[in-house]
This record gives sequence, C-alpha cells and structure tokens, in this order.
Amino acid sequence: MDYTKLGNTNIEVSKVCLGTMTYGDQNTEADAHAQLDYVLAQGVNFIDTAEMYPVPPKAETFTRTETMIGQWLKKQARDKIILGTKAAGPRRNIGWIRGGPTNLDRDNIRSAIHDSLKRLKTDYIDVYQLHWPERNVPMFGQYAFDPAEEFDAEGNEIEWVSIQNQLETLAELVKEGKIRAVGVSNEQPWGLMEFCRIAEQHHLPRVATMQNCYNLITRGMEFGMAEVLYRESISLLAYSPLAFGHLTAKYIEDPSAIGRATLFPSYALRYKKPAVAAAVKRYAELARANDLTPTQLALSFVYNRWFVTSTIIGATTMTQLKENINAYQVKLSDAVMNEIEQIHLAMMNPAP
Repeated sequence: MDYTKLGNTNIEVSKVCLGTMTYGDQNTEADAHAQLDYVLAQGVNFIDTAEMYPVPPKAETFTRTETMIGQWLKKQARDKIILGTKAAGPRRNIGWIRGGPTNLDRDNIRSAIHDSLKRLKTDYIDVYQLHWPERNVPMFGQYAFDPAEEFDAEGNEIEWVSIQNQLETLAELVKEGKIRAVGVSNEQPWGLMEFCRIAEQHHLPRVATMQNCYNLITRGMEFGMAEVLYRESISLLAYSPLAFGHLTAKYIEDPSAIGRATLFPSYALRYKKPAVAAAVKRYAELARANDLTPTQLALSFVYNRWFVTSTIIGATTMTQLKENINAYQVKLSDAVMNEIEQIHLAMMNPAP
C-alpha cells in the first residue's frame, strides 16, 4: 500500500480508504469488524464514515455505522487509524437528525461532532467534513444549477449560514483538539474557492480535503475542479468509484442482480440516466479484451488519476472487498487509457 499526505497537513493516509455506508443495513456488526480488521492488515489506515450512515438514510438505522465502528475502534491503537466522519446538512428531508437539520450553524455542527465522538468512542476526528453544502447547489445526481431554488415557497430569499460562520465553528473545534483537519463533500468549484478565500482572509482553518463522486461515467471533476484542487493543494477523496456497482457490469449481465441499484432503486438516481448502460457495456468490453475484470478497470482508473489522493471503496462481501483492494496493484497501459478516453469522448459523462 502507498501513502500520501492530505492537503497541506501532516496527516498521512493510505491511497485506498474504506467506506462504511453499508454498515448497519447491508452489513452486520460482525461483517463490519471483519472488514475493518482485513483492510488494516492490508495497510489501509484510512476509514470514512458519517453520522447519517448507513445509506440510504433511515430513521431506524441512523447512527448504526458510527456505533459499529466505535466498538471496533476502542480496541485499536487510535494513533494508527485516520478517521473521517461528516456532519449532515439541511435540505435532505432527514428530520430524525437534529430536527432537520435546519442548517449548519454553530449549534448544529457542535452537536453533530459531540454525538459522533461519543458513538465512535474517540476524543478526536482526523478529518471532519461537511457532508454537503449549505446553499442551493445541484448534488447527488442533480447537475443543473437553478436560481429559482434561492427562494422559498413564499418567494422569500433563503438565508443560509455563511461559509465564514461554518469555518469559525470548525476553528473552535480545531482549537479544542476535537478535529485535526477540515473537509468538505459534494462541493462545487465556487464553494471550494470561497472556503479557501475566507479561510485565508480571516485566518481560519483551510480545507484539506474534498470528498466527491468520481468514476469512469461521472467525470465532472475534470471540468474546472481538478485545477482548483491542484492550485489550492486540496486532496480529493473520490467516492463511488464503481458507480453503485454499475461499473462491475453485473447489472448488464443480470438487471435483477442483488446490489444497491436494485435494493434501493429510488436512491440511486445518479445512475438512472439514458446512456449509463451503454457506457458501462463499452468499458466492460474494453476490460475483458485486455484480460481485466470490469472492476479492475474501473478501480485502477480512479486509483491512478493524478488528482485523486485516496479512493473510497466499499463492499458488502469479503470477496468484493478483496478484489477492490487487489485492484490497487493493477496499472492500466497507455493503450488502455487511450481507449478509455475514446469511449469518454464518444459518451461523455453519462452519469453527472
């Protein structure tokens, strides 16, 4: 396993990160602990979770993931684990989390981390992330900005908690030793640059990481955001590298195959786009023509992108997890990379 630093911090993480959003729904606590033990033995030191997990979010499962990880973490050498979690934001109809939450104000952020620390049985979080922006932005499969969403049903302009106020709260938590680094998730270029500008202007914590979706059929990251990451020294934590399992090609071979896309059809809207199946088929054919599995092709592509600091993988079975980690050793040839680009140019970004 290879390791790298997060942003401008001294936090060193493995290039592969274990995602945990299935723990407490598709995976039992025994499953979760077995996965955590396994990845640690493979050199993976980076674990990603969120207060909202498991996904899809439900009132009856909320908090299970962090609780399961906490039971495991209390038996580990804490300083050997890099742990990231996230505070849920507004506008997602999750009324069981702090009554909404209505916004990312000081009380909500402080309440979120207090409860996460308790569930995770730790005194600090290495990377604390805002799960999605507090403002009107397209996300989770939406792709067009709509100015009409700036106003409520009565026509009043919505007042969001400012980025400066969010950073000021995070600065308190850094000073108190509760978090080591600040991250954002599901962000857009304007928002990321505002976080950078305001942090510099007001001497507040600088964003070290951004966790966004990136895979063979979701490559919007390359249109503007990659430059921001490079010039501002921000680490990308790429999630959904297999596109909810679509890039394994299992749904092409069997549309009723068990997986997130069939178990939670109303949640996987990002990948319910007209050209997804055709693009997946092309990439699967390319993989097999080069003695690779579709999974190896998809993961190696993300693992080796210059702007990806760490790739967040998830699995419901140990067999899947082992294949995902083993794929880190696969390097795609220049010829295969060229073929990927040709497919991309013909079927660009089918799942924005």
